[in-house]
Amino acid sequence: MARAAGTRNLTMGTRIRLARRRWGIFFQERIEPIFLYGRRNPSLIVGLAMLGALLFFTVIGILVYGQTEPHLAGRAQQSRLDAYVSSGAPVQDKRLPPSWCTWCEDIVEREPDERPSLFQYPMGTDTQSRDLFATNLRGIPLTLGTGLIAGLLSVGIGTVTAFIAAYYRGVPDVLIRLLTDVGISIPGLLILIIIRIQLGTELVWWQLGAGLAAVGWVFSSRTVRSQVLVLREQPYVEIARQSGMSGLAIIFREMMPNLIPYITASFVGSVAGSILASIGLEALGLGDFSSPSLGMTVYWVIQFGAITLGMWWWWLFPLVFIVIIFVSLFLISAGLDEWSNPRLRRQA
Repeated sequence: MARAAGTRNLTMGTRIRLARRRWGIFFQERIEPIFLYGRRNPSLIVGLAMLGALLFFTVIGILVYGQTEPHLAGRAQQSRLDAYVSSGAPVQDKRLPPSWCTWCEDIVEREPDERPSLFQYPMGTDTQSRDLFATNLRGIPLTLGTGLIAGLLSVGIGTVTAFIAAYYRGVPDVLIRLLTDVGISIPGLLILIIIRIQLGTELVWWQLGAGLAAVGWVFSSRTVRSQVLVLREQPYVEIARQSGMSGLAIIFREMMPNLIPYITASFVGSVAGSILASIGLEALGLGDFSSPSLGMTVYWVIQFGAITLGMWWWWLFPLVFIVIIFVSLFLISAGLDEWSNPRLRRQA
């Protein structure tokens, strides 16, 4: 009570000085270490910035393109973001280059009043009059979602099985090692192709992610198991075991905190590998044909011969987004690998 009353009696200048001092302590303890770490590990910062910029672009584009507006006379109002389902552009605007490409032949040959506005079709339209900007805005989250589901499931299952096998040993270790050895020796993509053909149904994005996790967890299990075997023999784990601590308590309190950087780096690598595999499967025509994911966009580019038709905008922009995703994930994985491996750390 007395302290609260004394705080209320402080002058404005004193309060400002106290606030500056608190901010200085907060900056020195919380914010400054982040900048110092970014100086000695720039790949992680650059990768996070690239991925964050892509997500920011997607969110802003969805908010702007999600506005309802009429596309054709006498047609019910719909969002431009739904253009990949039903042709959002007028029929005469099919195979149209980006509207800012004022030097493109298909735009120059039109009458001035028939030319699209500067940002009407920022990425052009395809052979079905679909707005490719809306298609890519829909496709980026789907592609990232597929990789995220596959990465979470594969690393989660792999980590659990690795701890069971490496810490408890015995029969569980023998069975899990047998499963991982067999799983690694069999091509996972071949299994997914066979399953897709046998099912005869299209795999939506989350089913594709779950399928990739079902064949990809063996890699995470094997790599994490090797790390758990090393930690299991550390003196502090032995002391905890001799003190009567249970196995689960040792795993979660003593071993898991030391493996979080390694598991995080493994997760990012698994996401990148899953995205690459999903794009490959979809480009082969094994995905959901109604999905506007980046992999299915590549499939339709191949099917309609966009390169032969000279429709550079149809394949260029998805390719740019794919490159940004992989470069950002590679930089993040490299930065996390440096964080988890003391031998790779550099002093500022």
